[in-house]
Amino acid sequence: MQPKGFISKVLSTLGSKKDPYKAFQVPIYSNGAFDFETAEDMELAFTGRLAAHMYSRSSNPTCENLELRVKAVTGASGVLALSSGMAAISTCFLTICQAGDNIILSNLVFGNTWSLFSSTLGAFGLEPRFVDLKNPSEVEKAIDGKTRAIFFETVTNPQCEVVDIAMLSAIAKQNKILLISDSTLTPPNVFKAKEWGVDIEIISSSKIISGGGTSIGGLIVDYASYDWSQIPKLADFAKKFGPMAFYSKLRKEIFRNTGACMSPFNAYLQSLGLESLPLRFERLTKNAVAIAQFLEKHPAVSLVNFPALESSPYYSLSKKQFGEVPTSMFSFNLKDRDACFQFLNKLEFISIATNMIDNRTLILHAASSIFAEYSPEKRMEMQVPDSLIRISVGIEDIDDLLEDLSQALS
Repeated sequence: MQPKGFISKVLSTLGSKKDPYKAFQVPIYSNGAFDFETAEDMELAFTGRLAAHMYSRSSNPTCENLELRVKAVTGASGVLALSSGMAAISTCFLTICQAGDNIILSNLVFGNTWSLFSSTLGAFGLEPRFVDLKNPSEVEKAIDGKTRAIFFETVTNPQCEVVDIAMLSAIAKQNKILLISDSTLTPPNVFKAKEWGVDIEIISSSKIISGGGTSIGGLIVDYASYDWSQIPKLADFAKKFGPMAFYSKLRKEIFRNTGACMSPFNAYLQSLGLESLPLRFERLTKNAVAIAQFLEKHPAVSLVNFPALESSPYYSLSKKQFGEVPTSMFSFNLKDRDACFQFLNKLEFISIATNMIDNRTLILHAASSIFAEYSPEKRMEMQVPDSLIRISVGIEDIDDLLEDLSQALS
């Protein structure tokens, strides 16, 4: 039978070759190079006529197993595992874009993502056009003949804004440009990117896929749903590879040349993490809702930003796109910076740390940490005021979490 459920698909995907010992897990292949029986076999492999691993910077059996498992649960045509979520974003756009091209994205993207587009890739001639992705006329106005993609986060970090994905998909298709999502906060068990018209999905697998903050990694998920002949940089690949043009150029050139490969050890941990993802997500989100409801009623809290709450302006849209609860990360506002620091310093059980959708509950003051490089004025544009706290709720016992929050807020 063909398994239909998320966990069943993961557990039944065990690599491209049978293990000689019939192990249930693909082992960690930590080697760099792979042996060939003959010089002719090596030539066939390097010229793409024989499917084989040659060097772990280009491909590796342990990493391949993670890629195959993600492919099985997403319905993707191709998946590539990389060293981090930021490596996945940068490698994706290095594959698509060249100097003079532009990308449309929100001003509320994660701080490092904003820096990547405005500074790092901007220095090479890629223009980021920051717009309000909730406003269709503003999005359409920003599009021209050099626009290659609309890039959005399914839930922004830490503002928790949710955009209308069907609207963005319609605009992208009408203008023959790509729709690319950063789906890190809405894992593939709740967000079916392919069904919502996303062409390429980017995921920081350092988060829930890793199994609880065990390792760093990133994924590029290609649905082969775009006519790649419309992008100048991929026109030649489109003639040869058709719908797989992006994935072919990504894997055969950009990924190979930039070297942002995932560690086989990390791939092993993340393959294990996939097996329990829906189970952990259920506990994470149950805890997150309980904490958000507690904070919403607390007199010290002025606002809770969480799409799973009926008070959120994004509640109905989030429920439509992601189900009852999209993620376990949200933010809330206290009086000011001093109140935030006093609260954080009084916590006894919850950890002051970065990362998200971990097994542990992690909390931070966004303006002084993950957005510290930006001016106060820029942070206000990004809707990251000094009064904002970001919390990523874990799987601990809810009574312990609520007790710690209560005493720290008192």
